[in-house]
Amino acid sequence: MSDSDVKAQSAFESLSIILGSIPLTVKSSESPASFLLNNSAIAKQITVHLKQPTSGAGDNDLCRWLYDTFQSSDPGLQLVVLRFLPIIGGLYLSRANLRKSLAGFEAILLAIYAHETTSRKGQPITVNVPDLSHPSLYHEVPITNTATELNLAIVSQSLEPHGTIRSTKRARIVGVALELYYSKIAVMPTSSKIDFCEFCIIWAGQDGDMFIENEDNGEKGNGAEVSSHDGNDAGASTSEDGVIQKKNDGKQTEEKEGRIPLPWELLQPVLRILSHCLLGPTKSKELQEVAQSASRSLYARALHDVDPQAILATSSLLKLGKMAMDPTPKPDPTEIRDFMNPVISL
Repeated sequence: MSDSDVKAQSAFESLSIILGSIPLTVKSSESPASFLLNNSAIAKQITVHLKQPTSGAGDNDLCRWLYDTFQSSDPGLQLVVLRFLPIIGGLYLSRANLRKSLAGFEAILLAIYAHETTSRKGQPITVNVPDLSHPSLYHEVPITNTATELNLAIVSQSLEPHGTIRSTKRARIVGVALELYYSKIAVMPTSSKIDFCEFCIIWAGQDGDMFIENEDNGEKGNGAEVSSHDGNDAGASTSEDGVIQKKNDGKQTEEKEGRIPLPWELLQPVLRILSHCLLGPTKSKELQEVAQSASRSLYARALHDVDPQAILATSSLLKLGKMAMDPTPKPDPTEIRDFMNPVISL
């Protein structure tokens, strides 16, 4: 048995003590780490434990297990922890303002952030974008300088080490963790991606269903139609389990709390992950539908915040998602279909 399998088996046994009875049938052709990553029954049990109101505290056994498992430096076990990052990050950001102890979640996020900082040596992620103002090799105009100048675009800023999570750095640290999740998203189970999309809807705090009809009609949504959803509404009170009690004309309605600030350093990796869910090779109708719903909610949030950069990105993602879900090309009225009778009908 390899050292990796020994670590995975030890992690498996430790997890069984925390969760109680879990399936122990590991196929001979499957490594223990791969079994932990893809087993839906174990994932469901871990998800239930993570979503408990008392989860996330520093003395939480499951948070300690996730932290120790990621710190094992075994790539297979680190994937197991990343598989639950949507739930960990989603619950952490949604509960950050509830004044509860979230030291367990913070330890996991800081471990992932430190791992990424070390891997990147603190350097930013950049891409070279050709300068379109200079002629390319295929231009008919004679080229005096054969070297095409490049513009350096920063995809992710440089990283600084952090030992604690401050409110001003919260979005950045979670965003870097999501960047690592995105780099491994090809091996993530579909259920993990669905969890992420569902939290995106909660984070947006806006109802994007109003844009479903606009998608069908090919019209643009009107930002004036977007209603705000703030946690500071008059007559609203927050219960201990994170549910907002709102009074409306003498009637009480319950809405999930979770609307959070969405700066670009957090929204950018979120949109990358959603783009994979919509356009990636995983042809899951359920995943595409929930990802499209998340895109609509984020688009509504961008309109509400009047954020031009976010509006452009989310509206483009909505259009691409619609094309992916309905790949049937629309007929071009200017296209000549019958060359023997070249009449264009408008």
